Formats: sequence, C-alpha cells, structure tokens
Amino acid sequence: QVQLVESGGGLVQAGASLRLSCAASGGTFSPYDMGWFRQAPGKEREFVATITWSGGRTYVKDPVKGRFTISRDNAKNTVYLQMNSLKLEDTAVYYCAARRTMTLLATSQDEYDYWGQGTQVTVSS
Repeated sequence: QVQLVESGGGLVQAGASLRLSCAASGGTFSPYDMGWFRQAPGKEREFVATITWSGGRTYVKDPVKGRFTISRDNAKNTVYLQMNSLKLEDTAVYYCAARRTMTLLATSQDEYDYWGQGTQVTVSS
C-alpha cells in the first residue's frame, strides 16, 4: 500500500512559478509510474503529466507542455511538478497518483491505483 502526500500549492499571481511535490511512503517507490492530475472548480479531473519509474520517459499534456515539467527523485521517494508561467486557467486542485510500472505511459485516471489528497493551486490576476 502506497501513501501519497502532495505539497507546494498556494496562491500566486499569473506568470509566477510553483513546484509541487508528492512524497510517497508505505511501499517501494521505484517500481511505480507516477502521474499528476488536476481538477478545476466545476470540471472533471484531468490528466496533466506522467513519468515512468526510472524517470526515463515523461509525457506532459499539450495545454501545459512547455510550462510544466515532471520529474522524480527515487532516493527521496518524491515526484515533482514544476509549473512556470502560471495562468488563471491553471487554478485547480492538483493530485498525484501512482501505479505499478507498465510498458505504456498512463494518462487515464482508471490506470492509477493510489492517490494523494490533493493540493490547491490558485492563480490570480
């Protein structure tokens, strides 16, 4: 059983940067692919980015590609989401998720087994 705890959210102005962290415990972190999702008010939860257990492959959703970067430090059992040039539409609760590593990258919520509680990111004008 893996427990995930997100941190690093907050209130920032448009154009600012934030780095979200997701710390894993209760299991072996390395065999798990990790993902970030977000849910804006009144909207469905959506995929943001994913990274394989080795960190060798990543995929970032198009609307945030070029602004967001996913990375991980397996020695610290932590995955990160670096968010630059934040926009109002990035306001959401951000969740990290984990699943046993597989060949294909996972972009669907259904493919993940473990979830954190989320961290709020609010971007103001």
